[in-house]
Amino acid sequence: LEHTSAMTREFTLELLKQITDNFSEEHVIGRGGYGVVYKQEPMNFFEQGLLDDGEEIAVKKLHYMPGLDDTQFTNEFNNLMRAQHQNIVQLVGYCYYLGHERFKYNGEYIFAPVEERFLCFKYLQGGGLDKHISDESCGLNWHTRFRIIKGVSEGLNYLHNGCKDSIYHLDLKPENILLD
Repeated sequence: LEHTSAMTREFTLELLKQITDNFSEEHVIGRGGYGVVYKQEPMNFFEQGLLDDGEEIAVKKLHYMPGLDDTQFTNEFNNLMRAQHQNIVQLVGYCYYLGHERFKYNGEYIFAPVEERFLCFKYLQGGGLDKHISDESCGLNWHTRFRIIKGVSEGLNYLHNGCKDSIYHLDLKPENILLD
């Protein structure tokens, strides 16, 4: 993960715990097969340099997946870094934590290795498309619907044809189409 750009930074686990209130349920904004997404607390982290422009972030805590090794995580990270398009949520950072935690087992304390991976994205306050199309009175006029469909199409076209190596989303659904 040494290949990071000026736009992507490494966050510490301590900072991510701080801004999500230790990954509390009240900060959950999404769940999926790959992880849980948390919105940072509404605090001013601009002075602390969380993001240079003062914008909030969404933190995706990846589920432990036995088949996901370092190579696969690094490939995913690099794919997200390469995906620079106006209709694709911007990756702003990551955290790859390797450590040990103390657990009580059969009355004794043991130390076990812990591996946690996080991807951090710009937070888009419009939420997922699923929140806007759940009923007939969703309030999206046809012009807005067309713009959303066009944006999704342009983003997918970029991933498939605009990148040096094609990237395939594999999990396209309304809750993964985020609106600003």
